[in-house]
Amino acid sequence: MSHLVTSFLAVVAALFPIVNPLGMVPVFTQLTEGSTDQTRAVLAWRIAVGGLALMLGALFVGSYILAFFGLTVPAVQVAGGLVVVSTGWRLLYQGDAERLGGQHDKVPADVILRRSFFPLTMPLTVGPGTISVAIALGSRSAHSTELLLDAAGAIAGSLLVAASIYVCFRYATRVFRILGPEGTDVVVRLSAFILMCLGIQILWNGITDLWTSTIH
Repeated sequence: MSHLVTSFLAVVAALFPIVNPLGMVPVFTQLTEGSTDQTRAVLAWRIAVGGLALMLGALFVGSYILAFFGLTVPAVQVAGGLVVVSTGWRLLYQGDAERLGGQHDKVPADVILRRSFFPLTMPLTVGPGTISVAIALGSRSAHSTELLLDAAGAIAGSLLVAASIYVCFRYATRVFRILGPEGTDVVVRLSAFILMCLGIQILWNGITDLWTSTIH
């Protein structure tokens, strides 16, 4: 039983800070601007389910998939970091363009729902950082003598992280109603800047690992 709890806590402690659903709430709100509460509720569910599938896939078969395509974790970090940086840059200046253009109409639900996997689920919520850590955890657990307990703990931990994603995104609009338009704009801009910084950090980690492996 203690081994199960240890595996559960290891997955939650490793993945939750990287996923950071609370920190992603402003980005989620900005990318779904103009949608209804019902559409956002559907999106929150899809992102949580998609994020759970990505985390479990990375934990259990991620290393095998990378090996099949001849890829490495640093390569995933470099590619994912570039996508995160570009998304953060777009979010940082998106508000200006929309205000200048006067776009305040409701956006069709089908247009918003197309963003459920890309970019909302991957790479923004469950991105290259989360995937690389999950692959590392899965590779370590593959050599464990308590494989079934490790697997059960990993599944339970991933479920908890996915549930936190759903709760944070489902009730995101209530938080921003309290902040008001100006407060929301400030939080969104700061979050977009932090997202850019995270993308640069992920990119740098991948480049550093690639360079280190080349030297060795």
